[in-house]
Amino acid sequence: MFSDTHFHFQHFTEAQERESGVDAAEFGRDILVQMAHDDVLFGLDIGTKCDDLAERVQCLRNSIDLIDDHNTKAKVERMIHYSAGIWPDVDEISDRWNAMESLEQAIEDFKEEGMGKKLVAIGEGGIDHHWNPSGVDGRSEDDFDEAMYEGERELFQMQLELAKKMNLPFIVHSRDAFEDTMDCIKNIGWDKGVIHCFTYDIDVARAFLDRGWYLAFGGSTTYTKKSKMDAMNELLSFVPDDRLLLETDSPYLAPVPLRGTINNPSNIKLSYEFIGSRRGKTPGQLSKLVDKNIRELFKI
Repeated sequence: MFSDTHFHFQHFTEAQERESGVDAAEFGRDILVQMAHDDVLFGLDIGTKCDDLAERVQCLRNSIDLIDDHNTKAKVERMIHYSAGIWPDVDEISDRWNAMESLEQAIEDFKEEGMGKKLVAIGEGGIDHHWNPSGVDGRSEDDFDEAMYEGERELFQMQLELAKKMNLPFIVHSRDAFEDTMDCIKNIGWDKGVIHCFTYDIDVARAFLDRGWYLAFGGSTTYTKKSKMDAMNELLSFVPDDRLLLETDSPYLAPVPLRGTINNPSNIKLSYEFIGSRRGKTPGQLSKLVDKNIRELFKI
């Protein structure tokens, strides 16, 4: 139970090593073993850089190779899948043509290694207009003149085109940028995928749902401000059963009572408990629903 449709394995294992001194590969092994013992159907390791796919695969392989039990290792290998994409980083936007060439080459290399079936999505990519230069993403409005705005849109659309060509779902990152996000999606005409870490209201949810998108929620739902909790509960109840996904976005957005710590996929049960309670379902019932949606969207 308790699939996680969005995590950054290398990021959370290396962050844990920096904080606690625990070897990243060993920590990753322990998380993967726990997921296997919990009979997790699906874990999706998400790409953010044009050339990070091979490194991410190796990072997971380093942990998987430490698993002694054959059956457990086999479960993990069945469970883990990958996406490949380019987060809207300033450098990647500025060099988007070369970045896209590198991304497509990385995907081709992945296929040539016989792992093509493990690539189930393109992304995460999209539009981010949340300005916080001191934050983890270092977003600064000063970096985004008109040319950079258009470049960000173009990079997103180029990746949507790739997903369309490959007939794969797209993992959309959209923060404080609904209009631009929707405009790019309409321009390309590809409505297959996930609005990751959904943070908008019901009207925006309806707009995406009407076009066929899935909405993913995680730990951030658990620390919604009291003044906005009624709206959050309404939103979580509003999303149809067949369009709902859950994720951690590890190492970010750890759920209450772990907020502020390094997140990892083992914490997702807390989100299933919280969101399930808002939808009148047990965590197990919600898990079955999410797994059904995963099978449908990612064709596993």
